Amino acid sequence: MIKQPAYLKKGDKIAIVCPAKKLPRSIAYAISVFETWGLEVVIGKTVHAAHNQFAGDDSLRAQDLQTFLDDPEIKAIIAGRGGYGTIRIIDDLDFTEFIAHPKWIIGFSDITILLSHLLAQFNMQSIHGQMPYTFDTASPESLESLRQALFGESISYECPSGGFSNKVGSVEGVLIGGNLTLLVMTQGSVSEMDYTDKILFLEDVGEHEYSIDRMIRMLKRSGKLAKLKGLIVGAFNEVEAETIPFGSSPEEVIWEIVKEYDYPVCFNFPTGHVDDNRALILGNFVKLAVEEKNATLHSPKTLT
Repeated sequence: MIKQPAYLKKGDKIAIVCPAKKLPRSIAYAISVFETWGLEVVIGKTVHAAHNQFAGDDSLRAQDLQTFLDDPEIKAIIAGRGGYGTIRIIDDLDFTEFIAHPKWIIGFSDITILLSHLLAQFNMQSIHGQMPYTFDTASPESLESLRQALFGESISYECPSGGFSNKVGSVEGVLIGGNLTLLVMTQGSVSEMDYTDKILFLEDVGEHEYSIDRMIRMLKRSGKLAKLKGLIVGAFNEVEAETIPFGSSPEEVIWEIVKEYDYPVCFNFPTGHVDDNRALILGNFVKLAVEEKNATLHSPKTLT
């Protein structure tokens, strides 16, 4: 059975850590936003640390995250940013105290591997959403969606398809997903989620079209795409230019590979490396309704 950490309430303590790349600028604005939500913010050692491109060496990043995983007074841990590095420390973490006192883990991009691990190993929900590094440019709607997710409010999103034709249908099920590259990197490991009868959302940034094509085909060849109930395609932006054009956009690549399946598919969903990165709860029960030019996703407060 999928487990849900306790929702936050005013006065709760949350921690900010950086399990991957170092922060190049202040996150004072994000801290102030959390404080306006009535939360007490605790800053991890990695927030101001640097070791080459990382927020401190592997040992420091693991220790910093471990400190807050073990602290029952901390009710949520949010990654300061993504980048690269979480995969280097995830196998050094001990989740014993975390399971005894569950808390929300929040992030996206590189943090996908941590979110995936929590669901795969412990059936624990987590939140894919904005991180302090992106608060300065985040849309008000995305920040509000994060607050709603953390405080247990019902969330509903409606999004136009952005010029792409969706595959029509309605479905209910458990939501999984995240950054495509990181999801592929979990394959065959203890951090790999179960795709069977799930609604999958995908996003990525800075990849070539051929790389996106290769990763989606890998998911297809492994049988994962055929097992889904539905597919949500988020932002695939900052695509690297090719000297010789690949000939298909990321959305066209995905559509060509999944069009044979019977489930609904929607495009242009507000998730990923974009200002309007709406919060999504991995492991939560959701209702997805897809029309040709529009889609809605409703995430109730609880699993039932």
